[in-house]
Amino acid sequence: MVDKHHSYPVQVVWTGNRGDGTRTYQGYGREHEVRVAGKVVIAGSSDAAFRGDGTRHNPEDLLVASLSSCHMLWYLHLAAVAGVIVTAYVDEAVGSLLERAHDGRFSEVVLRPRVTIAADSDPVRAAKVHEDAHRACFIANSVNFPVRCEPRIVIESA
Repeated sequence: MVDKHHSYPVQVVWTGNRGDGTRTYQGYGREHEVRVAGKVVIAGSSDAAFRGDGTRHNPEDLLVASLSSCHMLWYLHLAAVAGVIVTAYVDEAVGSLLERAHDGRFSEVVLRPRVTIAADSDPVRAAKVHEDAHRACFIANSVNFPVRCEPRIVIESA
């Protein structure tokens, strides 16, 4: 395969100026918008723990969601190729962030997909596809912390 370069332009616009800009740490809002041409705007903020609006998505939410959705999309693709018929997929992913005095970082993300497969699909093969999806995920390959996958395979009842 020939290497390909892909570009993802994103515009992030701060909307939290309450009249005095960043004159004081407490005086400005963390609200912002994530804009991608032709797509729905994502209302963002920092986590409520960091003076943000807890009703909006924060960067930490979006990072965990990116890892989860990347794994899911690869899983669905590779399951189809492997002859595993997936009828439902729900991931209860959790990211762990370690906050220190002057910095912080994710220590890990755990994906917990519950995958329902057709009764005539092979559950062993379905479980193996998670390993292949994990190796293929662009986002998981780009982060510097562990991403673990604890899948649960459910066989659809006839």
